[in-house]
Amino acid sequence: MTTDPARPFGRVLTAMVTPFTEDGSVDLAGAQELAAHLVDRQSHDGLVVLGTTGESPTVDDAEQKTLLEAVLDAVGDRAVVVAGVGTNDTAHSIENARSAERLGVHGLLVVTPYYNRPSQAGLLRHFTAVADATDLPVMLYDIPPRSIVPIEVETLVRLAEHPRIVAVKDAKGNLGDVAWTLARTDLAYYSGEDMLNFPLLALGAVGVVSVVGHLVGPRLAELVAAVESGDLVKARAVNESLLPVYSGVMGGGQGAMMIKAALRELGLPAGPVRPPLVDATPEQVAKLRVDLAAGGLSL
Repeated sequence: MTTDPARPFGRVLTAMVTPFTEDGSVDLAGAQELAAHLVDRQSHDGLVVLGTTGESPTVDDAEQKTLLEAVLDAVGDRAVVVAGVGTNDTAHSIENARSAERLGVHGLLVVTPYYNRPSQAGLLRHFTAVADATDLPVMLYDIPPRSIVPIEVETLVRLAEHPRIVAVKDAKGNLGDVAWTLARTDLAYYSGEDMLNFPLLALGAVGVVSVVGHLVGPRLAELVAAVESGDLVKARAVNESLLPVYSGVMGGGQGAMMIKAALRELGLPAGPVRPPLVDATPEQVAKLRVDLAAGGLSL
């Protein structure tokens, strides 16, 4: 498996759910089935395991290890597997990173520490410490709607000097900051907010880490390719066709809940969400069916 240095994790990745059984335990066989489906039938270059959509805060360390082992065994020979290892504790994040490296993952996703509200100096120290801990490439995860603190442009410029910090998953919603960071660094940007896939790609993002990719991987690949070829008319048309899918899955702000509902409707492994999240109501599922049908999908 080879990667393009300009897009170190590929073009289209999905932030994969963590399938659970009805009793709440991790469904390892289901995770393997879903991972294979995404890579083999949804045209994915890679998977991000144990990110936000993977409900990582409620998956303990032992479960994380067995989940990564299962996904690597299923698709690790033909897809990039990126492990979400970031927490709001630098020491714990380093432990997670080293454990993931020993398992054989191909890269690390490191989220902005949440709840603590560190300064930019704190962010610089945290991300650098995690990147120093392994030989794996790192994708920073900038998501202030969940972490409160954004990674500011000047901090990103300094972090880009680290040889292993190579990419950003952007869910900040600040296109100006993205433009400035792209102008001042060689960081590879990945859209981490499906509704902004098209504008981020047009600014220079190299790919997506998507939630709706569980359902529409080939169309996201088409969107990326159209932007890359300079065919913005086609890209806009593809993006517009996906808007109902984006809204149906992400409109309520609980992507894990809604994408798991969609996967269950399709007969794919997902299971329930873990508390404090709650599963979609029948009314929410009914609306989801309407939205996805408007986007060319039927459940």
